[in-house]
Amino acid sequence: MSEFSKSTYNKVTRGSKRAHYDKALVYEILDSHFLCHVPYVHENAAIVIPTAYGRKGDRLFIHGSMKNRMMLSLLEQEKVSLSVTHLDGLVLARSVFHHSVNYRSVVVFGSSVLIEDPAEKMEALEIITENIIAGRWAEAREPNEKELNSTLVIGIDITEASAKVRDEGAVDETFDLDLDVWAGVLEIETHPGRVVKNEDCKAGLATPASVLNFKFQNKGVKR
Repeated sequence: MSEFSKSTYNKVTRGSKRAHYDKALVYEILDSHFLCHVPYVHENAAIVIPTAYGRKGDRLFIHGSMKNRMMLSLLEQEKVSLSVTHLDGLVLARSVFHHSVNYRSVVVFGSSVLIEDPAEKMEALEIITENIIAGRWAEAREPNEKELNSTLVIGIDITEASAKVRDEGAVDETFDLDLDVWAGVLEIETHPGRVVKNEDCKAGLATPASVLNFKFQNKGVKR
């Protein structure tokens, strides 16, 4: 199936012209980021927590400590969700009312599963690490048995999802077009910053390839 079926959960009602249900696009947006926001309910309060993730097929992986409140709550929920958002630009219109942002976002719904097999847990942690910064897993020490046993890993099987994308310029009212006000898009680009080596690093260690090759891809205005 190339598209996710629409349901009461993933159907976009506001701004539906920007909605997409294509699996390839949803996964492209997911794979070009590594930070998601996960909602859960604790003591009748809705809480949202940011966390890193990775994907393999139709399953996302997240991890935390064995006593992580969010993780334990997700395992008790029949359906879980998470969202991912890229900010690609500030849309500056002639009128304040029509200011906006260009973005790519995904909302995922699915069921959670506890990953218990040590080999599967290790693979999930590698997937998360590599999604954050490709090549790092092979450069650093892998988790030992004690560390692995103290880590809770959850898989989220994606059953429903939708994406929303805005990638255009400012849209003004016709009567504002003659105003002496600049309109357009300030594109946002994310670049790696300074590389700051730990003071306790051994002398002579070169900056690893994962750091030198790190990229975070933003999208420009669609022409």
